[in-house]
Amino acid sequence: MSAAVFTVLFCVLLVCAFFCLYRLQQGPTAPDRTVAIDILGTLFVGFCALYALRTGKDFYLNIGIAWALLSFVGTIALAKYLEGKAYDE
Repeated sequence: MSAAVFTVLFCVLLVCAFFCLYRLQQGPTAPDRTVAIDILGTLFVGFCALYALRTGKDFYLNIGIAWALLSFVGTIALAKYLEGKAYDE
């Protein structure tokens, strides 16, 4: 892939990240903010994948996979907390 394609894709992900940050700041409810944080985690995984493709190093894919797993667990824990349930329910 050419460098221009990577630049465009990075810019698209960056614009999406700014939209998520806007929703994180302006979100009227806590679930809106939770979804924004979750989407930011997904965008970070996308950044890691693009950077791994650009550099040819698979180390960045490992970072993205670890981030995705931690983001998933964190989102589930936050959703249970906002729902008012204990962690073992």
